[in-house]
Amino acid sequence: MLERRKPIWVKEAIDYVMQLKKHGDTEIVSIDDCDGRFLAEPLVADHDVPPFDRSPYDGFALRAIDTKKASGKTPLTFKVIDEIGAGQVSPFEVGCMEAIRIMTGAQIPQGADCVIMLELTQEEQRSEGTFIAIKRSLNKGDNISYQGEDTKKGNLLINKGVAINPGIKALLATFGYSNVKVSKRPVIGIIATGSELLNPDENLVPGKIRNSNGYMIESQILRAGAKFKRYGSISDNLDSLFETIMIALNECDILITTGGVSVGDFDYLPEIYRKLGANLLFNKIAMRPGSVTSCAEKDGKFLFGLSGNPSACYIGFELFVRPYIRYWLRSEQPFLRFIRGTLKKDFLKANPFSRFVRGKIVYENGMVFAEPVGLDKSGVVTSLAWADCLIILPGGTRGYKKGDQVELLILDDQLGCDKPWVEAKFSK
Repeated sequence: MLERRKPIWVKEAIDYVMQLKKHGDTEIVSIDDCDGRFLAEPLVADHDVPPFDRSPYDGFALRAIDTKKASGKTPLTFKVIDEIGAGQVSPFEVGCMEAIRIMTGAQIPQGADCVIMLELTQEEQRSEGTFIAIKRSLNKGDNISYQGEDTKKGNLLINKGVAINPGIKALLATFGYSNVKVSKRPVIGIIATGSELLNPDENLVPGKIRNSNGYMIESQILRAGAKFKRYGSISDNLDSLFETIMIALNECDILITTGGVSVGDFDYLPEIYRKLGANLLFNKIAMRPGSVTSCAEKDGKFLFGLSGNPSACYIGFELFVRPYIRYWLRSEQPFLRFIRGTLKKDFLKANPFSRFVRGKIVYENGMVFAEPVGLDKSGVVTSLAWADCLIILPGGTRGYKKGDQVELLILDDQLGCDKPWVEAKFSK
């Protein structure tokens, strides 16, 4: 007997998943191995940056009051009493009509309160020493990077749950983090179901297709910040599928299956959920594509049943699995970031449910536009290669026209958002 299903709204499905969200464990990794990992604790400045007043240029440190009468017609001459490079500190104090040659990054010597750049001076060697002539006046503080102007000790620099990029890695090095506390990445098992599936290295034969979903999901998992474990393709056999799922649940933190979630005679996931004694959260969502997406929970672990159609599978992961992973990694912005844009092409397909269309963002004259890419069919895979956003078209309309305002979910983005896109109609 075929299972009857009642669809729920996208927002409800997201809420069901996130009500059971949890943080994963933490671990310490070397700064050499922290790229792309997620901070498990906030990064706080343990000292001022810069830690002292320093020069941002090669030049001469002197007293601004001594330069007040300098001009092109009346250049002033200063005696150079010392020279310091980065990492050095002068033992001398700058006095009246004196200067110390200073290199970029070096500490401002005592008595000096400004720096004149090297190219604005003329140097002269005399028997009594080195002198410079300047033809302009300076103000106190000119060309000085003051202690703490970048950041003060105790300032919050980066919050927990943020992916470590090159800039954050620079901060970690600046504040002495040779070892970094990060969130331990969840291990996500992947099972592709279907007797029709072939591996990429196998030749096509009538009635068969290659397993693209498994490899696509692996890449999405890595982009979200997690790790995957591959369990291969399982033919449409209840016993073998159940056995593999049991193994995967013991070895992984989350399990994703692709295919086997519709209402055909060979779709065994509903029966497997029952056999596991899993808590079924939902098994149909009012959305296109991916309406047959399902989710169950067993002993604190999620089983996501994603569609066997590539586009539906892709979208199901981004909407429901990704935010759970990001929260696991302590992100305070686990959801896809969304912006508003203008539809660049007509999309006249009527639909009672919200539709997530693979799209590409176009920037023109400072404005954001989006246009659908490829065929809008759940089984289409080629359009995914070009999509950088999902165009949200709320249901209950007769389609959308060029020039309509639409919401866009940004795909390849690390910033995220602290709340999910709210399923609601808005004025065009």
